[in-house]
Amino acid sequence: MNNAPPTTASPPTAEATTAPLAGFTVAVTAARRAEELSTLLHRKGAQVIAAPALRIVPLSDDQRLATVSEQLTRTPADVVVATTGIGFRGWIEACETWGMAEPLLTSMASSRLLARGPKAKGAIRAAGLTEEWSPPSESSAEVLDYLLQRGVQGLRVAIQLHGEPLPDFTAALRLAGAEVIEVPVYRWTQPEQTAPLDRLIEAVTTGGVDAVTFTSAPAAAGLLTRAHTTGQQHALVQALRGHVLAMCVGPVTARPLMAHDIPTVWPDRARIGAQVRKLTEELPARFPTLHVAGHRMRLRGHAVLVDGTVHTLSPTLMRLMRALAHRPGQVRDRAHLLTCLGEDADAHAVETAVARLRTALGDPKIIQTVVKRGYRLALDTHPC
Repeated sequence: MNNAPPTTASPPTAEATTAPLAGFTVAVTAARRAEELSTLLHRKGAQVIAAPALRIVPLSDDQRLATVSEQLTRTPADVVVATTGIGFRGWIEACETWGMAEPLLTSMASSRLLARGPKAKGAIRAAGLTEEWSPPSESSAEVLDYLLQRGVQGLRVAIQLHGEPLPDFTAALRLAGAEVIEVPVYRWTQPEQTAPLDRLIEAVTTGGVDAVTFTSAPAAAGLLTRAHTTGQQHALVQALRGHVLAMCVGPVTARPLMAHDIPTVWPDRARIGAQVRKLTEELPARFPTLHVAGHRMRLRGHAVLVDGTVHTLSPTLMRLMRALAHRPGQVRDRAHLLTCLGEDADAHAVETAVARLRTALGDPKIIQTVVKRGYRLALDTHPC
C-alpha cells in the first residue's frame, strides 16, 4: 500500500449529489491506514488523491533494538512509556523473533506503564499488561508533566520512540535525574517510489486539491521535505497558507506545518473518523452560499452546487466560474474572462465558454450578459 501510485476517484454519481464533500478533491498523505481514510472520504463524496509522504521502516532486525530489549529484560525499567500502539506491538513482535518477548513482558509487569494515547493503551492491554495512566490529550508534553510532577530522580525510564527522537522529552527527564533508555522500534524515511508523492505535491501547488489530510507529524514533515528536495516547498507552503486546507488528525501532527506558519485544523478527538467529520464541516464552510437567479449556489473545488445538485465542471469552466463569483453581481469584462481560457484563446472564445458554462449549470439565467461590458452572476437582490 505504501508504494501504490496515487489514485483518483470517479466523479460523484447522482446518488452522491448531497454528500458533504462532493465536488472537492482531498489529498491523503498517510502511509498506514491510507485505504481506510480514503474510503471514508469517498463515502463523503470526495475525489481522493493518495500518495504516502513517508515509509515506515521496522527495526526487527536492528541490533540496537535487540540490545536495549535484552537490557530491559535483565534489569526492568521503573517506568515504561508507550507512545504509539503500532510501535509497542512492533517491539513485542520483534522480541518474539528473538525468543525474548515473554521475558520482556515479565520484566514490564514490574514497571509502571504509561500510554500516550488510547492506541498505545490498547497495545499494552493486548500484551496482557495494565497501564498506570494515559493522558486525555494524547500529548507527549502531558506525559512528561505527569512524570516530572511525581519525580523521576534515580529512576530508569524506558521510552518507546515513535519514528523519530524525542530530544526535549528525554533531556527534561535526564535533567530531573532519570536514567533514560530510548527504545527505537521503527523509523520514518521517504517512500521507495517518490513519483506518486511528487504528483500529489504538483496537484496541491497547481490548484488541483482543496484539502490535504495528515495523520502523523512525520507525514507532514515528509511532505515538506520532499517539496524542498524538488524545489517546490515555497509553492507548497503558499498553497497551504492560502486556498488549500491543512486537515490534521491532532495538534501533535500539526506541529511541522505550524513551524512554517501554515494554518491547521484538527478535531477534538485524534481519530481519523473525527478528522473526516471535521473536514466535512470546515471545507464546505469556506464557500459561501450565493443566491443567483432564484437558485442557491455554492462553489466547490471542481464543481458547483446548484440547489444541492453537483454540476462538475472542466478546469477551464471552473476558472471562469471562479472569476464570475469572485465579486458576485459585479460585471467581469471580456478581457478579464479571456485570461481564464488560456494563452491561445481569442475574444470569441469567451462567448463560447460562457455558453458552455450556462449549459453546464442547467439554467442560462444564472449568468447575465451586460451589453458591451461583459458578464456577471445574476445575483438576487432579495434572496428567499
